[in-house]
Amino acid sequence: MKKFFVLGATATVLLLTACTTHYQLSGVSQMRIVVDNTYDAQPNAAAAAFLAPYKQKVDSVMGPVVGQIARDMEAKRPESDLSNLLADIFLYMAKEYKETPDFAVYNMGGIRAAFSKGNVTYGDVLDVAPFENKISFLTLTGENVLELFSQIAKRGGEGVSKGVQLVITEDGRLVSAHLFGKEIDPQAKYRVTTIDYLAQGNDGMPAFKNGTNLYSPKDDKNNARYVIRDYFQEMLQKGVVVDSKVEGRIIIEK
Repeated sequence: MKKFFVLGATATVLLLTACTTHYQLSGVSQMRIVVDNTYDAQPNAAAAAFLAPYKQKVDSVMGPVVGQIARDMEAKRPESDLSNLLADIFLYMAKEYKETPDFAVYNMGGIRAAFSKGNVTYGDVLDVAPFENKISFLTLTGENVLELFSQIAKRGGEGVSKGVQLVITEDGRLVSAHLFGKEIDPQAKYRVTTIDYLAQGNDGMPAFKNGTNLYSPKDDKNNARYVIRDYFQEMLQKGVVVDSKVEGRIIIEK
């Protein structure tokens, strides 16, 4: 024990000595370096040669076209073409899991880029959905669904699938909620698909914690980006150019 104490004491002295310095900060300066195509005029040949084999490998994975999209799409509250699309994709791809959910929710915070009109590559999909979030399914009572929609209203809107119709106020209150024209029945049960991150009650939507009959596959193939990629590939095989529009799923009452 004595030996360890001596070593510990020595380490402590050294640490305290290392934290003591005769150097003093004489000043702080800063500058802004703009990274744009100016550097393309005189590329660094050595750096380009070093990166070439890695670029080829990355491009081979990220570059293949997985589908086409009809317009530029971005995510914004209370509703957007892109958030609508991603929620609709989750609802559509539920068939691959032998599930028939009533609606889907995709959080705005999980959408990290936009889609540009034209070809969509796997790299584009990865930019939009970069996290390890996986598709999940759970059952909520109508009372829990109304609680969830109130939380979505408080957040100013999230991605919801076709058929969901919410009217909210500017200060985040839920005025009304319908699903395919029908009011939410507090006593009924609704099957919902979302990402596992939300299913755990995160991102301001704790109502999901009340879910039952949770099905949340853990394999990487169930990551959101693969679900989205598979949807685009299926549409491409069918000759369909993917499209989505703002259509009044979430309306702010004036």
